[in-house]
Amino acid sequence: MGNRLENKVAVVTGAGRGIGRAIAKLLAEEGAKVIVNDKGSEVDGSGSSNDPADSVVEEIKTSGGEAVANYLDVSEMSGGEGLIQSAIDNFGQIDVLVNSAGSRIDRMIYQMTPKDFDMVVRNNSKSVFTTTKFAGILFRQQKSGRIVNLTSDSGLGDVARSNFAAASEGIIGVTRTTAKDLGKYGITANAISPIAKTRLFAGLVEEYNIPEVFSPTRDERAGIGPSPEIQEWDGDNEIDDPENVAPLAVYLCTYASPNINGYVLGARGGSYYVYSNPEIETVVNKWGNFNMDEMDVLFPKIIGTGS
Repeated sequence: MGNRLENKVAVVTGAGRGIGRAIAKLLAEEGAKVIVNDKGSEVDGSGSSNDPADSVVEEIKTSGGEAVANYLDVSEMSGGEGLIQSAIDNFGQIDVLVNSAGSRIDRMIYQMTPKDFDMVVRNNSKSVFTTTKFAGILFRQQKSGRIVNLTSDSGLGDVARSNFAAASEGIIGVTRTTAKDLGKYGITANAISPIAKTRLFAGLVEEYNIPEVFSPTRDERAGIGPSPEIQEWDGDNEIDDPENVAPLAVYLCTYASPNINGYVLGARGGSYYVYSNPEIETVVNKWGNFNMDEMDVLFPKIIGTGS
């Protein structure tokens, strides 16, 4: 066990399975006391069970760590507040917040129901808001804290995932805004967009897609260029194991890099990377209001097709 987070208290949502579970366990290995939050719902957000959170707590305790299970629904304000209060009640403080809770309901845009759209946005992005609001109050008072939010590349465009895309981009926006709101108090907030085999995702699906049908790739949509080919994976686990995401998340929870704030980072297999923030590519200026005749001439110049 390490000691990078000795005497720290971490709260992890969605910690009963997948990436959240891997992060909670590694936080404990690094000395943190962990509140393991998981409602135990199905992939679509329905139902509940105490078993996932209880199982992770048992794993942590068996390995010599300290952990407490929590089953609150953090998509509700009362759940977010109660979860943060649980850290105070059990361990007297909170130093780290990792938001990994989420759900997924895939529908083509013409089939998406308001209920399905709202449920995913609430379970994914509102869950980040509820916990961050109440943790942020305490972080601001103590002038320290680390926030890591799990998101996805779906906001770059993904078939049948308009709700998941909206939630993912919402998480990125909340992360960047939290970084600005709390950064001056010594608090950092960053997001990670991982690709790993979990209940929400089957892993590196695009490795098996037909390029002519499923194009462009996530790398192309993200504008990060092609990822280098990995000729042979020699890790201790599978290339798309959720545990491969945990070291990046836990590093961001430490105080080793206080200047990393407001970033969106990626994790897949043996690669970690940093996304660039959106930038203005082309500008056409006019000292006055544009009219439609001018738009016919000028707009093609903006997108690079005009002479």
